[in-house]
Amino acid sequence: MEKKRILSGMRPTGKLHIGHWVGALSNWTRLQDEYTCFFMVADWHALMSEYKSSSNIADTIMDNVADWLAWGIDPKRSVIFVQSRLPVHLELFMALSIITPLGWLYRCPTFKEQIDQLKEKEINTFAFLGYPVLQTADILLYQAHYVPVGEDQLPHLEVAREIVRRFHFLFKSEIFVEPQPLLTPVPRLLGLDGRKMSKSYDNFVALDEEDDMINKKVLSMVTDPQRIKKDDFGRPEVCSVFNYYEVFKPELKEDVRAWCTGARKGCKDCKACLAGLLIDFIGEKRKEKKRLLNEPDYLNQVLNEGAQRAETVACATMARVREAVHL
Repeated sequence: MEKKRILSGMRPTGKLHIGHWVGALSNWTRLQDEYTCFFMVADWHALMSEYKSSSNIADTIMDNVADWLAWGIDPKRSVIFVQSRLPVHLELFMALSIITPLGWLYRCPTFKEQIDQLKEKEINTFAFLGYPVLQTADILLYQAHYVPVGEDQLPHLEVAREIVRRFHFLFKSEIFVEPQPLLTPVPRLLGLDGRKMSKSYDNFVALDEEDDMINKKVLSMVTDPQRIKKDDFGRPEVCSVFNYYEVFKPELKEDVRAWCTGARKGCKDCKACLAGLLIDFIGEKRKEKKRLLNEPDYLNQVLNEGAQRAETVACATMARVREAVHL
């Protein structure tokens, strides 16, 4: 029986970090076994917020793809491609934009949230308002049955389903699969300073971080503010360091809890132990990424072959769309 399809992507806006591994990449590696996966470098989406510094995007694409491969995305089992290399994405985006009411876009909660959070990016633009329509085009081109999303992206996926229904109603042609969310429980992982992990806050450990920087960053982590001296009893539930153990070394969780609540180890020793775990976690993958970056011809081959495979599927879908709308 043919596998169901998945479409997922990342915006190449900077270095990938351990939050990307926990929130997406680790899930992607598992999904490859069960689904036909299309993994997209969403550079048009990146340009919507990074248009003032777009010269970085090309290098970031190669850096991110090297991370994907190093951390287990297999180009033989999955289709890896760059969005902008397939103009058909923008063609379907245009076709869907024509039938999408503005009210559907204005009601997306993430639109106003992002406008507020990224004021310095000046993203109050036509393109950014239409972000969910381009996202819909990305999904529908590959007839994706499922889209791995967090709960914050559910409104966008609901817009996608509404667009599908409206297209089918208006043009009397059942072309698209109506995509469904694939909600996967994601462990909670805050930034090193206790805030949301974000590139703009510089509060993360990159997936290719060097050992000395891992040590430095982890030792700077925020812990329980009420634990001042080593013999003070700690509260693991308010400590970001404990949260990292829960995610990266759950079998040590109860030992760490005992260290903290019983004041058996100081915060510095606890963080040093965590730094060692992350160094082990990242080390081999960092080495593999460096090897891949030293083989740009291979990376380009992966992306070229991925684009060809993606184009075959996407253009077949778009041919049906053109016929339906009489173009």
